[in-house]
Amino acid sequence: MKEKEEETFSAGSEVRGENIPPVQRLKRELKYQGTILKMYEDTVNVNGHEAKWDFIHHDGAAAVVAVNHDGKLLMVRQYRNALDRYTLEIPAGKLDYPGEPMIDCAYRELEEETGFKTEKLEYLLSLNTTIAFCDEAIDVFLARNLIPSEQHLDPDEEIEVEEWELSDLLDLIYSGKMTDGKTVASILAYACRVNSNGR
Repeated sequence: MKEKEEETFSAGSEVRGENIPPVQRLKRELKYQGTILKMYEDTVNVNGHEAKWDFIHHDGAAAVVAVNHDGKLLMVRQYRNALDRYTLEIPAGKLDYPGEPMIDCAYRELEEETGFKTEKLEYLLSLNTTIAFCDEAIDVFLARNLIPSEQHLDPDEEIEVEEWELSDLLDLIYSGKMTDGKTVASILAYACRVNSNGR
């Protein structure tokens, strides 16, 4: 049976600076609704001035740093339409429904994308991916003691699973060849954990 840590993780709010005036939202108007996001136009009052701000709502997602028995990380290579190219990323996916516990999403996406599962996930970090105009939040978990299973990809998904040494992934990051924000942050966080306690 899966051992689940208490679901208390989410990218938290930060306190407004003492000398920064509050922003007042006057109106929020839905402009577009897609399969994974909603786009709004916000009318706000900022320092006495009215402005229009774009806002994109995303229900959230979870991601996993998956470490195999030999210490290599399981990565997924897939096509990203927004960039019109293939990218190397950690396994990740959106919540199935608003409010789904992110750790449940992480268990599911790990198995669906890589064909491996785990009995326990460890919390690693939380991210807000695009803070200027989108509220997408991602919790990232660490998976060890991977158990072979089967991939369960969506009909429109084509994913190749690859094993990578941590040092080689760090080389990709520092050479600017890996640019996916959640993947970069998660690998660096994992590397810090390895350097601090050896695992």
